[in-house]
Amino acid sequence: MKFKALVAAALLAATPALAASTPFEWLESVDGQAAMDWVRAENAKTLPVLTGDPRFATLQADALAILSAKDRIPTPTFHGEEVYNFWQDATNVRGVWRRTTLDSYRTDAPAWETVLDLDALAKAENANWIWKGADCRPVTHDRCLVQLSNGGKDAVEIREFDLKTRTFVEGGFRLPESKQTVEWLDADTLILTRDWGPGTTTESGYGFVVKTLKRGQPLAEATEVYRGGVKDVSVAPTVLRDRRGERVVLIEQAVDFFHTRHLMLTGDGVKETTLPQRSTIQGFVDGQLVLTLEESWPYPRFTGDTTPRTFAAGTLVGISPANALAKPAAAGAGPVVISNACDPCVLFEPGPRQSIDQVAVTDNRVAAVIYDNVRGRLMSFQYRGEWGWRASTLPAADNAAISLVSTSDAGDRLFYAVESFVAPTELSLVDLVSGEGAVAKTLPARFDASTHVVEQKEATSKDGTRVPYFVIHPKGHKHDGQDPTLIHAYGGFQLSKLPVYDPLVGKLWLERGGTYVVANIRGGGEFGPAWHEAALKANRQKAYDDLFAVAEDVIRRKITSPRRLGFYGRSNGGLLAGVAMTQRPDLWNAVVVESPLLDMLRYHLLPAGASWIGEYGDPTRPEEAAWIAKYSPQQNVRPGVTYPLAYITTSTKDDRVHPGHARKFAARLGEAGAPYLYYENTDGGHANAADPTANAKRWAMHYTYLSRQLMD
Repeated sequence: MKFKALVAAALLAATPALAASTPFEWLESVDGQAAMDWVRAENAKTLPVLTGDPRFATLQADALAILSAKDRIPTPTFHGEEVYNFWQDATNVRGVWRRTTLDSYRTDAPAWETVLDLDALAKAENANWIWKGADCRPVTHDRCLVQLSNGGKDAVEIREFDLKTRTFVEGGFRLPESKQTVEWLDADTLILTRDWGPGTTTESGYGFVVKTLKRGQPLAEATEVYRGGVKDVSVAPTVLRDRRGERVVLIEQAVDFFHTRHLMLTGDGVKETTLPQRSTIQGFVDGQLVLTLEESWPYPRFTGDTTPRTFAAGTLVGISPANALAKPAAAGAGPVVISNACDPCVLFEPGPRQSIDQVAVTDNRVAAVIYDNVRGRLMSFQYRGEWGWRASTLPAADNAAISLVSTSDAGDRLFYAVESFVAPTELSLVDLVSGEGAVAKTLPARFDASTHVVEQKEATSKDGTRVPYFVIHPKGHKHDGQDPTLIHAYGGFQLSKLPVYDPLVGKLWLERGGTYVVANIRGGGEFGPAWHEAALKANRQKAYDDLFAVAEDVIRRKITSPRRLGFYGRSNGGLLAGVAMTQRPDLWNAVVVESPLLDMLRYHLLPAGASWIGEYGDPTRPEEAAWIAKYSPQQNVRPGVTYPLAYITTSTKDDRVHPGHARKFAARLGEAGAPYLYYENTDGGHANAADPTANAKRWAMHYTYLSRQLMD
C-alpha cells in the first residue's frame, strides 16, 4: 500500500489529468452550448482551408463517384431463399433495403424489389434514420427486427417488419432506443438485453440484465433470465441452431473486453460452461459448438488430471454442448465420456506465422479464412464424429485478402470475396459440400493499378521483433526519398490489417502518385492471439515502437523522407496517430487523427470507454495509470516542441468513442502553440460513413490535407 501511495503521489505531480478536473473537460459535454460554439468556430476555420483548396472539388467528385457508383457489388445477405441488400447512392442517400432471387442476383442486371426505403421513412417521420441492419425470424424467414439509428449512433430503435407486406407490424415488437442485443428465441418470443431503467447498464453503457419478451407483452413485464453486474462490459444473449433443429441459447457475460463467461440457458436454468473465457463461439453445426481460442485450453478428463489435453491459443475447436457443460469426473473414475465422438476436437491449429481471421457455419460445414504471413486462403471443415474433422482448401487467389460475406439459411452455400491492394474485389458463390462454385460479381477497377507495384517487407522493432508491412509504390521507384507516403496501421483489439482493395486510397492517393504503406504491427491479429497480447496494457508501447520501426524502415530504404511521410489512423488507430505525433513528431509532416481515443487517463469515464480496460488497463489503479500516462497523447503535448500540422476530425454523434477526446486534444495543441486543423461532423456516428455524400466530403478533406502536406 505504501508503494502504491508513493506511485500515486508521483503520478499526480507529473500528470495533472489525474486530479479531480482536467483542462478542457468542458469540451466533453457533447451537445453543450459552449462546446458546440467551440466546434462551430473550429469548423469555420478549417473548412475554408480544405474545401477552398483547388484540389478539393475533384477529390470530392471522385470520392462520391466511387461511393455512389451504380456498378458497385451489392453486398448480398441470405434471408430464406432470397438475397437481400442494403443500397445507397446519390438518389438513395439514406438507402433502400431491397431483395431479389439468387438466380437474378447472379445476372448482370438483377431485378430488385424495394422492401424498405429509408429516405422515405425518414421524411415521413421527420427523423434522422440511419440503417443498422435487420435480424430475421428463423425457419419461416418472414419477419425481421429492423434496427434504426438516430444519426448513426450505436444505440438503435428496433421495430418488427413483415417481409411479405413490406410494412412494420402493427402491434408487433417495438423497442425504444438503446444499446441493445436482441435475438429470436422462437417465433413469438425475444431474448434480449438493453437499458431496462436505472441500475441495469454497466459502466460501459451496455445492458447487463437478460430478459425474455413475448409478443404483446410490455417491456415492464419482460421475464428476467440472468443478471450480470455493473462492472461487466456487457451481458448479451446468442441463439444458435443447427440443421437438425437443435437449439443452444448462450448468455455471454463479458467481464472485460477479452474475457467472457460463456453461460448456457438450459431446462434447469442458466449454467456456466467449462469453455475458456478467452474464446469466441462462432457457430453450431451437427451438434457441435465451434469456437476459436484466444488462450490455451487444458481440457481435464477428471478432477486433478495432471496431463489434460491442451488446445493451443489460436486453435479452431469443436465441442458438443453436453461436453461444454460437463464437469470433470471424480479422480480415479476415468474420463468423461458423452459419446464416442472426437469431442472436443481440433479443426485447425495455426502455425507461428498463421492466424484464423473469420469463421462461418452452414448446415453441414465450417468455413474459415486462414492467413499465412498476412496472405489468405479459404478452408472448409466437415465433422465426422469419432473420426474428427476433415479439412479441405477451396480455390482462391494467392497473396490476397479473403472475407466471408454471407451463408445460406438452408444448405451450404457461401458468398465470399477475394481482393488485393491492386486487384478489384471478386465475389464468388460456392457450395461447401460439393465444392462447386463460380465468380458471381466482379467490381470494375476504380483506379489505374498498372502504375503501382506491391511488395511485402519487414522492419525490425526496438526489441528485435520482425514486423511485416506492405508497401504499394509507383513502378520505377527511384528510392530518392521523395515519394509522398501515407502509412496506415491499427495495432489493437486483435484486428488485422489485410491486403484489401480500397478504391478511395487508389483513386485519391495512389493514382495521383502517392505511396501507401500498411503496417501489421503488434496489437493486431495478423499472427493470432500472441501478436495481440504482445501489446496489451503495460506492453502498449510495443505497438508504437513497431509503427516507428516501419516508418524508419521506409525512410532508411529511401522510399520517402519525414518531409513526405504521413500517418492515418482512426479509433484505436486515432490513438496510434496521437502517439505517433507526440512521441515521434520528427517522423511525420502529416497526421490524420480520426475518431480518436486520446485522453487515456479519462477514457474509462466516457461512454463505452470502460469496456476497453482489458485492452489498455485501468487508469484508476495508480500502477496502471503510470504506464498509461507515459503514452497518453493528451498528457504528452509539450510547449516548445515542433509538431507536424495535425488534422483532427470526429463526429458529434459518435457514442462509441466520445468526441471529447478529439476536441480536448485540439484545444491542448492550441494551448501549447502547436498548429492543427479540426473538423467535427455533426452526424455519422463512429463509422462516419452513414451518408455517401457526407462521406465523400470527409475523404476529400482527408486527401486535400494530405496533398497539401506531403505532395506540395
